[in-house]
Amino acid sequence: MGSPKALLDLAGETFLDRLIDGFSEFCSPVIVVLGAQAEQIRAGLRNAGRARVMVNPDYRLGQITSMQCGLAAVPAGARGVLFTLVDHPQVKRSTVASLLSNPDAPLLIPRYQGRRGHPIYISSRLIPELLQLGPAETARNVIDRYTKPATGIPDAYIDTADPGILEDVDTPEAYRRLLRSHDADG
Repeated sequence: MGSPKALLDLAGETFLDRLIDGFSEFCSPVIVVLGAQAEQIRAGLRNAGRARVMVNPDYRLGQITSMQCGLAAVPAGARGVLFTLVDHPQVKRSTVASLLSNPDAPLLIPRYQGRRGHPIYISSRLIPELLQLGPAETARNVIDRYTKPATGIPDAYIDTADPGILEDVDTPEAYRRLLRSHDADG
């Protein structure tokens, strides 16, 4: 991208500031995990005071290590966590609220037009399983166990009218599309 995705601008806010703002309405604490370019990102945040910022020294070992860094910081009494990636800055607050509507579920994943996206709700009961994963594994190793119909676990998907759950800004072209879309929406 040429610069950290966390600091990309959307309507006058960085991606990460938008996520902190949106999540802090529902979650306390909001835990942000930084890896590459951590100091540059921290310096560029306006909402850093509204989040607990963790730095993952092992980020080069893979995304799961950043997730584990954040999960290790979750307070003991938390019922669950919302997990998202910084390149999904357009998630609606109503989607976040719906993911928190059933805190007893082991896992809740938003789905838009049949495709699953972010953020996902993970019960605190699953945190130990996620913390035990090795660097070569992914969260999907655990998540798939709780989303397969044969498990007898209630449906983990929440259908939503929020295309923001799918917006994955990984390339300059995806960023340009996001900006055009956001400008068109007004």
